Amino acid sequence: MSYVLSLDEGTTSARAIIFNEKAEIVGLGQHEFRQIYPQPGWVEHDPEDIWNAQLASIDDALKMASLSISDISAIGITNQRETTILWDAKTGKPVYNAIVWQCRRTAQMAEEYAQKHKELIKKKTGLIPDSYFSAFKIKWILDNVPEARNLANQGHLRFGTIDSFLVWKLTEGKVHVTDVSNASRTMLMNIHTLQWDEELLELFGVPKDILPSIVPSSEIYGYATALGGKVPISGMAGDQQSALFGQACFEKGMVKTTYGTGTFILVNTGTKPRYADGLLTTVAWKIGEDAFYALEGSVFVSGSAVQWLRDGLGIIEKSADIEPLATSVPDNGGVYFVPALAGLGAPYWDPYARGLLIGITRATTRAHIARAVSEAIAYSTRDVIEVMKDSGVDIKQIRVDGGVSRNNFIMQFQSDMLGVPVVRPEITETTALGAAFLAGLSVKVWKSIEEIQQIWKEEKVFTPSMNKEESDKLYFAWKQAVKRSLNWVKDIER
Repeated sequence: MSYVLSLDEGTTSARAIIFNEKAEIVGLGQHEFRQIYPQPGWVEHDPEDIWNAQLASIDDALKMASLSISDISAIGITNQRETTILWDAKTGKPVYNAIVWQCRRTAQMAEEYAQKHKELIKKKTGLIPDSYFSAFKIKWILDNVPEARNLANQGHLRFGTIDSFLVWKLTEGKVHVTDVSNASRTMLMNIHTLQWDEELLELFGVPKDILPSIVPSSEIYGYATALGGKVPISGMAGDQQSALFGQACFEKGMVKTTYGTGTFILVNTGTKPRYADGLLTTVAWKIGEDAFYALEGSVFVSGSAVQWLRDGLGIIEKSADIEPLATSVPDNGGVYFVPALAGLGAPYWDPYARGLLIGITRATTRAHIARAVSEAIAYSTRDVIEVMKDSGVDIKQIRVDGGVSRNNFIMQFQSDMLGVPVVRPEITETTALGAAFLAGLSVKVWKSIEEIQQIWKEEKVFTPSMNKEESDKLYFAWKQAVKRSLNWVKDIER
């Protein structure tokens, strides 16, 4: 039996999952790490916390599986994207905390770039200027951390998204790479050439020698000697692209939705980039010489809104409590929630929007608020799907994964909102599974894409049960609520 270790480094925790060649989970470890909020809207992680949490999760997964590192055939990595780390190549020590994808400190900078360079950036990168992306975070560190600029001048500074940092640590500083899917989220890679773009590097003031080499998503990059063995690291993809691969969405037009901290909707658009207003064009993966692309809508808050109900408001004791509470009332009681807790992503791209609860009356209960938060997750997804459909994508079903996909009420409501079946697979750990598939393909644990397609199985299908008139009525009210949340921070400035 062959085993593949998938490192799934997320926004709130690091996980390690061991899959056998049947794609069955035999070992799992998970450790949370600190969330650092230096100022309102700023989000950071300590990279050493991430590394230590990843090591601990690997140990737990191996113990659960009763395996040693020498039993592992390959390692795949999938990661929170855009999160930015700069470190000293001589010591391996970060010069500043990781600036997380959610961080809004560079919102003003992004707005200035959008005014002058929006079309250039969109054409070359497929992205919309927003503080979400790595280029702004790199520039902020170079401009505000003297040590970073000094090391850059000496040629000793290195940049990486989390995949690069983990490979560097696992190979004990021998390998500095990123795959095309992660590179496409930096706003520095040209998605047509799949190389770092000199004009963009100059535009953002980023020295080329700090950047990792761009590699395919499935090949042997190096060996994880830091784990006490010599296991090939042979698969890598950003978390959402990895989930698209793990959902076996290999054909043009196939859609997956991952409900994690945020909601991320991707549609496979084939071997050529495709553009749509309000959505991102991204590289899905590259295997050999073949690169595939996707259209993506990134909703910043979904699962984290459930955490907010739990930790911020105390409305529920644990995340799983939201479903029985939300379904204890027959409808939302006229209450709508706009989850702009970190601004709004696709298709609005408004960093100045803020969260909104509207429609509250004396009759409003905890249950109505729980239902409004649940419904907002589905409305946000419809926002993105509507743009995809308007761009000419024919959507027949969506495949779902992530923690929220286990909530049957939200999945049924999602199907009602979209008017298409929502399919939940047997294995909902599709982000980790995608990285495992990519790694396993490189070392022939799985021989082909066709073999992987045979492994994927559905667990439950949710079909629309609400008439279109009712669905559209609810969605119209949601859109009115969103309008009232837009540009809030700027509107109240005096």
